[in-house]
Formats: sequence, structure tokens, C-alpha cells
Amino acid sequence: MYVVKSPLSDADLKTVSEALQGALVDLVDLSLVAKQVHWNVVGPRFRSVHLQLDEVVDTARLHSDTVAERASTLGVSPDGRAGTVAATSGIGTIADGWVKDVDAVGTLVDALGAVITRMRERIDATGDADPVSQDIFIAITADLEKHHWMFQAENGG
Repeated sequence: MYVVKSPLSDADLKTVSEALQGALVDLVDLSLVAKQVHWNVVGPRFRSVHLQLDEVVDTARLHSDTVAERASTLGVSPDGRAGTVAATSGIGTIADGWVKDVDAVGTLVDALGAVITRMRERIDATGDADPVSQDIFIAITADLEKHHWMFQAENGG
């Protein structure tokens, strides 16, 4: 059921709504993964990695809200429920317990890489269907790529 009528055609709306929903799930999961690692990181670089993880959490939460509100704007109900996130995220599972700083960085490099790959697919998918949503995906990807670069540099490449 659509409460808000989208200006997009049905075909374009389907493409864009799938991209927005996928992005929402990935961003919510990214924020959860980064926060889980943040709580459990240990090692000589604890403080710098700990703070860097919070930056990823802030970015993911900010962008997840933007994505969800874009979906709502187009008449699509966003779904960020835990079960939906767990079932459809593109981020793999992470180990429980304490995480050495070097492993924490590797976990974030992998998680960010997975989300960036999927965001770039969404950029391609939405270009003709909705350049406004595509622009949102471009901005998200730029921010995530910056975090990805910084975490890679943290472990020397």
C-alpha cells in the first residue's frame, strides 16, 4: 500500500525502492557492526581505532536516516527492523568477544568494502530511474570510501 504517491513510474519506483531498502539495511548493519567492534576492541591502538569506529557509526546512522526518509518521500515504507537487517544485509557475520585492534581494522575494511560494492551497484541501477536517489547513493559512497581508505591506512594497506 502506498500512502504517498510517487512521481516515479511503477517500474522506476520498484528499482529505486529496492535500492533504497538495500542501502538502509546495509547502513543499519554497518552501524551495528562498527559499534560491536567499538565495544570490544583491545590492543595498543585501542583509543584511535575506538574513536574511528564511532565516526563510522555516526556516518552510517546519518545516511540510514537520509535513505529511509527518501524511501518515505517516494511512498515506500522503509524497513529497518532487526530481522530484516539480519536476513538481507550484505555484510558478513563478525566474531563475538574481544577483537584485537589489527583485526578490528580488518573487519571494518571488509564490512565497508562489502557496503561500498553494493552502493556502487545502486548508483548504476538508479541513474536513469531516479537521479535524486542516485545522488544520495553517490554521497554515501564517497563518505564510506573515505572511511575505507582510512581503515586500510591504519593497517598499512
